[in-house]
Amino acid sequence: MASSNSLMYSLFQRSLEDLIKGIRLQLHGDSSFISKSLDEIRREIKLTDLSTKSIALQKLSYLAALHGVDMSWAAFHAVEVVSSSRFGDKRIGYHAIAQSFNDQTPVLLLITNQLRKDLNSSNEYEVSLALECLSRVGTDDLARDLTSEVFTLLGSSKAFVRKKAIGVVLRVFDKYPDAVKVCFKRLVENLESSDQHILSAVVGVFCELTTKDPRSYLPLAPEFYKILVDSRNTWVLIKVLKVFAKLASIEPRLAKKVADPICEHMRRNVGKSLLFECIRTVVSGLSDQETALKLAVAKIRDFLVDDDPNLKYLGLHALSIVAPKHLWAVLENKEAVVKALSDEDPNVKLEALHLLMAMVNEDNVSEISRILMNYALKSGPLFCNEVIGSVLLACSRNSYEIVVDFDWYLSLLGEMARIPHCQRGQEIGHQLIDIGMRVKDARPELVRISRALLIDPALLGNQSLHPILSAAAWASGEYVEFSKTSYDIAEALLQPRTSLLPPSIRAIYIHSTFKVLVFSLKAYFSAQESTSSPLVEESTSSVSSPENAFTYKSISSLVNMIELGLCSLSGTLDVEVQERAKNVLGFTGMIKHKIAEEVTAQGSEIEASRAVAFMEDVFSEELCPVSATAQEKFPLPDGLELKENLEDLQEICGEFLKPVVESNSNLFSSSEKISFSVARLRISDQQEASSSSSHPPESASLLAEHRKRHGMYYLSSQKSDDHNDSNGNNNTLNEYPPANEISADSFNPKKKMNQSKPRPVVVKLDEGDDFKMKPDASSNDEPLSRAIQTALMGKGKEKEREKDNHERSLDPGIKEQSSRKEKKTKKKNGEKSSKHRSRRRSDKDAIAAKPVEIVDFLL
Repeated sequence: MASSNSLMYSLFQRSLEDLIKGIRLQLHGDSSFISKSLDEIRREIKLTDLSTKSIALQKLSYLAALHGVDMSWAAFHAVEVVSSSRFGDKRIGYHAIAQSFNDQTPVLLLITNQLRKDLNSSNEYEVSLALECLSRVGTDDLARDLTSEVFTLLGSSKAFVRKKAIGVVLRVFDKYPDAVKVCFKRLVENLESSDQHILSAVVGVFCELTTKDPRSYLPLAPEFYKILVDSRNTWVLIKVLKVFAKLASIEPRLAKKVADPICEHMRRNVGKSLLFECIRTVVSGLSDQETALKLAVAKIRDFLVDDDPNLKYLGLHALSIVAPKHLWAVLENKEAVVKALSDEDPNVKLEALHLLMAMVNEDNVSEISRILMNYALKSGPLFCNEVIGSVLLACSRNSYEIVVDFDWYLSLLGEMARIPHCQRGQEIGHQLIDIGMRVKDARPELVRISRALLIDPALLGNQSLHPILSAAAWASGEYVEFSKTSYDIAEALLQPRTSLLPPSIRAIYIHSTFKVLVFSLKAYFSAQESTSSPLVEESTSSVSSPENAFTYKSISSLVNMIELGLCSLSGTLDVEVQERAKNVLGFTGMIKHKIAEEVTAQGSEIEASRAVAFMEDVFSEELCPVSATAQEKFPLPDGLELKENLEDLQEICGEFLKPVVESNSNLFSSSEKISFSVARLRISDQQEASSSSSHPPESASLLAEHRKRHGMYYLSSQKSDDHNDSNGNNNTLNEYPPANEISADSFNPKKKMNQSKPRPVVVKLDEGDDFKMKPDASSNDEPLSRAIQTALMGKGKEKEREKDNHERSLDPGIKEQSSRKEKKTKKKNGEKSSKHRSRRRSDKDAIAAKPVEIVDFLL
């Protein structure tokens, strides 16, 4: 019955071609058809007929490759198909194994004998199938068990088999390093083969091996040199050049030896691929050879002027390799590099941009920046922002070390903001603030640039440029003393168009306006104290000071403008903007009332001056840059739980976080408007202490009880609650909203860098400001490297060394004691033998770490 079913399935079984046609005919999705096909495959693959089973496995492999169907359940069936005597079935089985097997496949070891059988087959195509399968799914066990078969095939008389066996060596060496002792000598012998296919395969294997540890293969330099001189096969020469590029970087004498043959290849009329590989070998490994380097640079110039964008990109790439050591090569081709910025290929433009940034220094930063900004104007969004980002990164590197004239650089930042497609608002805004904090001499120009940015209407409607406006608003208020007229700054901050900004940016505008007001009032009262002139007469006096000097009329005009600009914001829905606007309005109302009193009211003038001095002291502390690693230098306080799960904090503190609706609700019911009185302002320490201690006793008791019950969430501190209150007051002053992004309209370079101007002092932080990656020490103690060094130095010499080290490590007295008391003191002998093993291991490591001697042909 089973045989009849098998016959029926084989007669009416659909082939892979039928499956593909059926999938293509599905109009409403192929998921249902694939599921039906899988059910059919499951039934067919369980049959005993290998032909039916192989066709089912072939269809399953197709569905797994193109539609992601899981075929791990058919692993055992693939092993069965591989055992078929028919070559077609065997090929389907090996393909399925290579596609679906991995190191965790349970039935992987079942194919060991089948692989051995096929590797010893007289049919070279069956041997080829087995080698390809071993190269894909070979594990440690398979590599160990089949090393002898691979060794035999390395000397096969059939070139088709031998070149595939050479390729499998990579997988075998990687999984089983001890195979080097068996196969390495025969692998090296294939370097002398006259067959170009075999030679190409073996050179490709060594090209891959040298990428891991090139020092181990220095003794093979004579064989590679012979191939470099004698061979005319392009692909063989390319691989040999890759090998020499790695070997020459660790052995200078080798670079001198191979320079002449490489130059001969460059002078010949060779293909572009071989010519470029010669150039890359010279610029990467032979850059100290002057003759070869000049010839390579000349060939690079031919690549740069070629119309083919691929060759132009390769030329730029070669220049980028040689640029770190020999910048003159890039400077000689500066015109070609600049011209490449206008190429249609985006990869060519990016490579040219990277080369230009490699040439930037103190002398040419202005010229290169001007060239790049002109190209940014004419480019699309992607390349435009790449150009701007590269200039920003190059100029800000190492605390702006290549920037001499910061006035020029600040004007350049302002011009960047007006470039169309600019999306680097976050970086530009950060640098505006950073320069203001680090370079004191640049603050006047920073304020001028900031005001120009604030009044530019094109920046307000672009969300990507809002971080620049945020930084400009902050700098205008923070360094308002460097402005020509503070009235213009306040006017720019309060313009009606600021309604287009988000609330977080408008809050910064309002706070900067408050700083401008406080500074102007301070300057006004200082002038009054110095001149001792009446308030009324000062309304007709003129501004005589070069700095900001104010009359009664100008101060009144400034206060009226601020009140008019902020009046509409006092009723906004955003609480941050509303609170800051009402604070400024309350302060202006208080000051305006006091400065308008008669001259006879000397007390009011003194009180107003004291109020302004108090507010001026709040902003007098200068902000300085902070190292990015400053927080890491402070130890974690005891009792602070940073990793504690706080999800249940709401439940724990729920009863204490309820709003108190008692006597506190009547505190502000008497007045709806905000009113201030200078008479109530107290600056003395005693009055501050008395006001800070007047907390409601109920809230204080709740806080104490909560601290007692949930002490793990509090810092252990000896400071009083008054200190917490003062911290709270300070936080309201320093709480600036985050910035966002930018773009603009036109670019007209207006300011040139002043070369004669001395470089101002730039505040630099400690070494912790820059993150330095520690290079990983590469060890030469890998099993494969040690095995190859052992094979190259000779087995006899290595055995002699091990024997001498063993005898040197064993003391004669210890040997006598160990022979007499071997049965009595096993523990002591174990300890001594472990010591001997450690000594032998250290000697072997020293031998492995010792550089391989270079053969005499290099001398």
